[in-house]
Amino acid sequence: MTHFIVRKKVVLMALLLTLAGAAVVVGWGSYRHFAPVTADESWQFRVFKDGIERVSALAADGDTALFVTQEFYNGKGRLLRLDPDGRTSCVLEQLSKPDGLTQFHNALVISQEGGQQPLLLMENTQVSPLFWAKNIEGIASDNHFIYAVEDLPRGRLLQFDPGHNQLRVLRSGLHEAEGVCVAGDGRIFYAEKESGTIKQWNPDGVDRILMSGLNQPGYLCWSDEGLWITEDATHGARLLLLSDNGRLQVVLDHLRSAQTLLPLHNGHFLLAEQGRNRILEIFSTALKSLKKDQS
Repeated sequence: MTHFIVRKKVVLMALLLTLAGAAVVVGWGSYRHFAPVTADESWQFRVFKDGIERVSALAADGDTALFVTQEFYNGKGRLLRLDPDGRTSCVLEQLSKPDGLTQFHNALVISQEGGQQPLLLMENTQVSPLFWAKNIEGIASDNHFIYAVEDLPRGRLLQFDPGHNQLRVLRSGLHEAEGVCVAGDGRIFYAEKESGTIKQWNPDGVDRILMSGLNQPGYLCWSDEGLWITEDATHGARLLLLSDNGRLQVVLDHLRSAQTLLPLHNGHFLLAEQGRNRILEIFSTALKSLKKDQS
């Protein structure tokens, strides 16, 4: 009888420990899912626009309007235009995972990640293919060349010269590359999501690793502040800023599937947060204080 009671207590204790462990797991999962976005003390943010399902790429249309993509599969993706008066209109349909936008002179370049698809150039209302590749995701331009990366187990970093209609492979064998950008001095950076690394392309064939151990790095953007990196993780994603002196700053934390970051003329930034179907506006507290002092 004593052995039976002891065994019963052991089973009950094991059951209680199992339930406690499950509660911890559920609680942590709920926290990760519902945790609000937090900002570094030197930055602030607000919701710029919400209710845009599968929001992904952003590009400015002049000084006031905004181009936005919805990253749907199988020809259901769309390019939207958001006007300053709040109106939203569909500019282009039947896209397959439109995941990248960049300006090239007065035209807009659109990438599609949904398989073998053309990189598109939209000038006014005319749309034409530039070249075909597979799973093109991140794109960038220095107004001389257009750069693109393929999100594949063995993808490529591509450079396209629209003036001469020439496509050049800068690097092959990339591991699920997602983001690419060009600095003002011509340096080219790209992100590999699978390995969590950011690299600087080197023409001698040995690319420099700038960062490693990131949580699914996706979009890259260069501004006067330095190199911006978004993480495409479904929970706990971050917006990072790497300055030229090597200082890394976590600007935003607890994002869900952060996508494109777009610098604006007023020193603010727009960030597409796909996991919450919204666009955030980000600005530094120093810039806000400066404007207040000048008013």
